Amino acid sequence: MRLVIIGAGFAGMYAALSAARLRDIQGVSPEELEIALVAPEPTLVVRPRLYEAKPETLTAPLLEVLKSIDVVYVQGNAETIDTKSRVVQISTAGGTRKTLSYDRLVVATGSRLFRPNIPGLAEHGFSVDSLDDAVALDRHLHSLADRPARNGRDTIVVAGGGFTGIEAATEMPARLRAILGKDTRPRVIIVERNGAIAPDMGAGPRPVIEDALRKLGVETRVGVGVSSLDEAGVTLSNGERIEAETVVWAAGIRAAPLTQQIPAERDNSGRLLVDRDLRVTSVPGVFATGDAAKAACDDAGNFALMSCQHATRMGAFAGNNAAAELLGVPTKPYHQKAYVTCLDLGEAGAVFTRGWERKVEMVGDVAKKTKQEINTVWIYPPQAERAAALASADPERVTEV
Repeated sequence: MRLVIIGAGFAGMYAALSAARLRDIQGVSPEELEIALVAPEPTLVVRPRLYEAKPETLTAPLLEVLKSIDVVYVQGNAETIDTKSRVVQISTAGGTRKTLSYDRLVVATGSRLFRPNIPGLAEHGFSVDSLDDAVALDRHLHSLADRPARNGRDTIVVAGGGFTGIEAATEMPARLRAILGKDTRPRVIIVERNGAIAPDMGAGPRPVIEDALRKLGVETRVGVGVSSLDEAGVTLSNGERIEAETVVWAAGIRAAPLTQQIPAERDNSGRLLVDRDLRVTSVPGVFATGDAAKAACDDAGNFALMSCQHATRMGAFAGNNAAAELLGVPTKPYHQKAYVTCLDLGEAGAVFTRGWERKVEMVGDVAKKTKQEINTVWIYPPQAERAAALASADPERVTEV
C-alpha cells in the first residue's frame, strides 16, 4: 500500500508525521505501508515570516526528519493527478518525468497569492508570498541604497490591509532605516479596498492596529484600490498618484492550481470541499488539507482559514485519516475550536487575540514576545529523532492553544 502526500508545507509536513505515527502505533512496517512525500525541495519554507528581513534564512530542512520516521521523499513537482487511475505524474529538476501510483492521496499543495490583471502589477509589483518573492523584494530594498533619495525612493506602497499587508507594512520602516541609514524617514502607505484597515479581524483589535500604524507613521488609504503600477509609482482608483519605487502586493490568496485537477467542488478561493475526515467529497481515495481544503472547524459554522495555525492541525488529521483507511482503523474527525491570532506590528509590538470574535488578550511588547516565540519555535519542524517527531503529530494535540 502507498500513501502519497503532495506538498512540504505545514499541512504536508504534519500529514507525513501523523500518518507515520499511526503506522507506528499499529505496528505496520514501512514496507507494508509506504508513505511518500512529493515536493520540489525537502524544505519547509517558514512562510508566515517572509515579511521579515533576510528571508533566505527562513527555511527549515525536512529530509532528516522524514528519514527518521521512514517517510520516502520524492523530489519533483506534481504536475498531473489522475484520480481514476490513482496516479500522480511528477516532473523533476532534470527534466525527466515519473509516475507514482497511490492507494490514498493527500493534497497539501497550499496557496498562492492572487495577482489580478492590473496594468503593471506583473512587471513592477513585489510580494512576500513565496521564498523567491521575498528574496527578490529584499534585494530590491537593498538596491535602493544606490539610488538618489528622490522620486519615491523612500516610499513603499503596500496593496492590501489584511494580516499579511499589515505585517509587511509595519516591518518596513525599520527595514528601510537599516538599509538607508537611521536618519531616513520612510513613507509607508497601506491601500485597502474595504472601508477599514484589517477588515477580516473585526472591530476588537482594530484600535490597537490603528494606534500602532500612527506610532510608526504608516499612512492608510481605505475604500480605494490600485488601478495601475509603473516603475515610478501607483495610481489609485480615486485618481490619486503616489510616487513610490516599491510596491508590495498583499491582496488575497487562492488555493494552488493543482487542486483544479481534482474533479470535485471548490469554493471561491479554489479550496476543495471536504467532509469532517478531510476526504474530498465525491472523489474516492483523495484527502485535502491546509490551504487546499475548505473544512469545518466546529459545529458553529466556522471554517478553517488559510493560515499556518489551521494547516498544521488539518495536516495531522488528514495524514492520520488517510493512513487509518488503509490500515482499517477508525478515522478522527477534524475539529479545531481554539483560534488565536498574533499580528506583528513591527517596532510597535504586536496584538494577540483569542476566539473567532478576536478578543484582544495581549498588546505591545508582551504580545511581541509571544509572536517571536511562535515564529521561532512553535511553527518549526520537530527534531529529527523518531520518538519525538512521531509524538509531535498526535492530531488531538497539534496546535492546541
